[in-house]
Amino acid sequence: MLEALQYDFIQRAIMAGIFVSIICGIIGTLVVVNRIVFIAGGITHASYGGIGLSLFLKIPATIGATIFSLIVAFIIGGVTLKDKQRADTIIGVIWAFGMALGIILIDLTPGYNVDLMSYLFGNILTVSSIDIWIMAILSVFIFIIVSLFYKQFLTIAYDEEYAKVIKIPVGLLYMLLLSLISISIIMIIQVVGLILVIALLTIPPYIAEKTSSSLYKMMIISSFLSLIFSLSGLWLSYTKNLSSGASIILVASLFFFMFEVFQYIKKKNFSFQKG
Repeated sequence: MLEALQYDFIQRAIMAGIFVSIICGIIGTLVVVNRIVFIAGGITHASYGGIGLSLFLKIPATIGATIFSLIVAFIIGGVTLKDKQRADTIIGVIWAFGMALGIILIDLTPGYNVDLMSYLFGNILTVSSIDIWIMAILSVFIFIIVSLFYKQFLTIAYDEEYAKVIKIPVGLLYMLLLSLISISIIMIIQVVGLILVIALLTIPPYIAEKTSSSLYKMMIISSFLSLIFSLSGLWLSYTKNLSSGASIILVASLFFFMFEVFQYIKKKNFSFQKG
């Protein structure tokens, strides 16, 4: 793998892995602790409609998908704030609508787009220099926003009712979080694809939550794990000539299963010693 570092596309892939790991570590943690994985999944799959619309209108897919996913996020946010009991049904409909719209628009687009599969399953090796700059700017932006509102996000995540009592604008911050999630998703899609986004967004924070005592430590551990999974998956993809997105998620999933087995054995041993 070391000799591969001389290639520009490998260098860009590593940089993409670093920035996406930061994004996953911060935003993925907020997704997990707020228990909005299904909402993030709805935004992710609905964003395919934005990709289809971009291809149909012949505009950059990143721009079209970002705008579309932000609109979807605001709709889902409004629905969940108004009626959480019925939100899962609405999210499911929006999820299906976005996917269907994307497929129909791609069918109506003349010619075949060779990059279509990379949107579904990702290809970190095709990330451009412009994409790297965008990821870098977004990583800094997300870090600044979350840092500014860290205490508010922390309070809302663990005690929403108390947050309302002390006059924290829960609804506004909730919409801000969904906006950050939508922007992050578009960036992560370029690395692991639309189908696999939720795995990279949730596996590292899930493991980090079990091994950390605070939200910011959870974000740090999650970012570190995301980086390990991304670089390991990239190495596996390069050496074995496999799909990069699937390789990254395969590594993350195997680590997840091993972690769960370790936790189970640890718990059983503790129970045995206690008994």
